[in-house]
Amino acid sequence: MRPHRFALVVVLAGGSLIGCQDSEERAEVLPLTTAGSSSGGTGGAGARAVAAAGSRAAAGSGSGAAGNSAGSNAAAPKPDVVKVTVDSGTLVGESSGGVDVFRGVPFAKPPVGALRWKPPQKPDAWPGERAAVAFEPPCAQPTNLDGKTANGGGVTGATSEDCLYLNVYAPAEAEKAPIVVWLHGGAFFLGAGSLGSYNGTSHAKQGVITVSINYRLGSLGGFAHPALTKEAASDEWLGSYALMDAVAALEWVQRNAAAFGGDANNVTLAGQSAGGVAVTHLLSVPRAKGLFHKAIIQSGSNTRPDAKLADAESSGVETAKALGLTDATAEQLRAVSAQSLVTAYGALRAASTPLNSFPIDDRFKTISTIDALNAGTEHDVPVLVGANSGETGMDAARTIAKLAGDSGAGAWLYQFAYVPEFRRAEWTNGAIHSAELLFAFDTPDTSSWAVSATGKLDDEGRAVAKRVSSCWVAFYKMDPQAKSFSCADGFTWPAYTDAEDKAVRFEDVPKLVDSKSIPNGPPMPTGAP
Repeated sequence: MRPHRFALVVVLAGGSLIGCQDSEERAEVLPLTTAGSSSGGTGGAGARAVAAAGSRAAAGSGSGAAGNSAGSNAAAPKPDVVKVTVDSGTLVGESSGGVDVFRGVPFAKPPVGALRWKPPQKPDAWPGERAAVAFEPPCAQPTNLDGKTANGGGVTGATSEDCLYLNVYAPAEAEKAPIVVWLHGGAFFLGAGSLGSYNGTSHAKQGVITVSINYRLGSLGGFAHPALTKEAASDEWLGSYALMDAVAALEWVQRNAAAFGGDANNVTLAGQSAGGVAVTHLLSVPRAKGLFHKAIIQSGSNTRPDAKLADAESSGVETAKALGLTDATAEQLRAVSAQSLVTAYGALRAASTPLNSFPIDDRFKTISTIDALNAGTEHDVPVLVGANSGETGMDAARTIAKLAGDSGAGAWLYQFAYVPEFRRAEWTNGAIHSAELLFAFDTPDTSSWAVSATGKLDDEGRAVAKRVSSCWVAFYKMDPQAKSFSCADGFTWPAYTDAEDKAVRFEDVPKLVDSKSIPNGPPMPTGAP
C-alpha cells in the first residue's frame, strides 16, 4: 500500500524514545580495515498507538543535539502525517519538503531471551497503527557515563539489546525509486543507523530511498560457543548474527519496497568502515544472493580469510571465562545481562584478544569473500569501493575493484581526498577515516562532521558535498550492466580495470587518475616502526 498523507498531529503512546547523535571524535578512534579482529532489555517497544489529536512527539533528543549542530536556528515547519502499510501493519510517519520519513521500524523480532544468538525472525504483526516518528535505541554498546557526550561510534544515551529497527527516507509519491540499504560503521561494537551523517533527506530529494539499519554489535553480533553449536539444529546459522541482521533487513526491503514506491530490483547494499566490511562479507553469503544488485564499500575492504568455526568457539569460551563461566551452557550464557557482555567484550578487545567473529560455519557463511573473488564465485554485482587519503586501505580497495570487476559487472574505484578549509590545520595527512560520510550523503546540516570548535563547512564544502553525493546517487540509479556513469555536472566515471588503472580522486572536483599513483595511506611519521 502506497503512503498517504493527512493534515493530522500525532501523539506517541508512552512517550518518545531517546535517539542518538553523531560524534565529532568517532572516526579518529575507530578506523577499521579488516574483519575478525574488531567485530563485534526484553520485550521491546511493541505497537505504538497513534492519536489524531494532541501535540506531535519529538524525535529522540540525542539526535537533535548533534544532528542539527550545523544548521540554522529557524523553526522547521510542522511535518504532515504520512501512513504506509507494510507486511507487519500500518506505520505512521512524517512528510515534509517532499520527503517521507519513517523511523524506528522493526524488521525482526527483538533478539532477546531465547532469541539471543539466534538468526533474526520476522517481526510480529501489530494491531492498529504504529508511530514511526522517533528513532529506537541503538544496539547495546558501551556509552559514556555522563550521558551527554558521544562514544567513539557517535552514540549517546540509552542503548538496548532490543534494537533491530530501521529508518526509511523516501521521496513522496515515489515510483520505482532505487533503494540503498545502509550499514553503519563502528568497529562492529559501536554505532547506529540513526546518526545525523546518514540522514537520507538529500538522497530522497534526488529520487533515492534510503534505509538505514541497526544490527547487533559486539558479542551479541558476532559470537560462537560450543554450547550454542550443540543446541542448534543441524542447518541453523551460527556466529555471524550482525550479518544475519543485514540479510533480514534486505529481505524486509524485498517484501516492502513497493509500499514506499521503491524498486525491489534496484537495491544497493552500502556501508562504511565496519559496515563496509559487512558488505564485503555479504558479497559471498549464499542467502544474500539476489537481495541486492549493487554494492558500495567505503573504507571497509576486507581481504583477509575468515576464521573457522572452531576458532570462533574458542574465542567464545574465553569470553565466557571473562564472565566467570567455565563450561557454560547455552542457558547460562543467555542469562548474562547485555551490559555484562558489552563490558566483557570491551575488555577483551582492549587486550587485543582474537575475537574471530563471523566464522565460516558452512551454513550461513560458506567461504571467505576474498576466496570467492579469486575463484570468481562472488555475487556478480557492480561494486563501488575506495578509501580516504588520510587512512590506509587503498591497496585493499584496489584489490577488491580488480577482482570484482575482472569479468561480468563493473567495479568503480575512488579515493576521497577533500579536506574542508576549517579542517586543514587539523587533518594534515589528508581526509581522515569517516570524513567522506557527510559528502556522500550530502548532510551538512545534520552531520556533526560539518562543524568543529574551529569552524564549520563553508559554501565550497557544501558544493563539494553536492558533487560527491551526485556520484553516489548516479551509481544507485545506474543500469547494473553499465561500465560508466555521469555525475558531478557532467563528469564521466569509468569502471576500473587493471589494464586502464583509472580511479577517481575526490578533491574540490572529481579527477580521474592512475590508481597506482595513489599510496596505500599517508606517510608514516619519521622514526615509526
